Amino acid sequence: MIILPAIDIKDGKAVRLYQGDFDTAEQVADDIIETAKSFEEIGADWIHVVDLDGAYAGRPVNIDKIREIIGETSLNVEVGGGIRTIDTIDDYIDVGAKRVILGSVALSNPELVVKAVEKYKDMIAVSIDSKDGLVKSSAWTEKSETYFLDFAKEMDDIGVRTIIHTDIEKDGTLEGPNKENLEILNRSLDANIIASGGVHHIDDITLLASMGIYGVITGKAIYSGKLDLAEALDIGRNHSR
Repeated sequence: MIILPAIDIKDGKAVRLYQGDFDTAEQVADDIIETAKSFEEIGADWIHVVDLDGAYAGRPVNIDKIREIIGETSLNVEVGGGIRTIDTIDDYIDVGAKRVILGSVALSNPELVVKAVEKYKDMIAVSIDSKDGLVKSSAWTEKSETYFLDFAKEMDDIGVRTIIHTDIEKDGTLEGPNKENLEILNRSLDANIIASGGVHHIDDITLLASMGIYGVITGKAIYSGKLDLAEALDIGRNHSR
């Protein structure tokens, strides 16, 4: 199981949100590049980076900073936020991103997902963010009537090999992941499932590993000191798929 420490970028700073609310943005690190390097030094192979400004604007805003992370570390970078076109996907692949995440655009424009998967195959991931079981879009500001599992199955059928699931009610709360949703996705899909939201201590990592989850994104738990990244990485490597 891969562990992906998270860096969310807003106004050029590393921040964390509570339940996806931009008004709750709290700076969690002094320097984005040094933070990424610290994760690498601890032993992380992957990092999850979100351009929050881009998610709000609907276009990349912090691509230069993400390029810097890629250039100054050997980390595998998966990136999301404001990715709406194949040209933007091309740009991120060109600067060295190992995986590009399509969020709300996958709901509104599944044809883009088809095109992206045909071109980049398993370098494309889809993020499914839900609340009360329904998918939310547009930087978590709009609620659809689409059930998260139905949408996940549609993406799975297209050929998406990595699906990131965030329960918005859990995100940034340190209250534990949504085990039920993750179990449903893991047994229903061929795609690899990455859990996001709610992880708060090492028991959550152990639980998700025992469930056969492919990956776990964690941010606030690391920054707050509630989760030891090195210990989490050890558990993940002992449950590799």
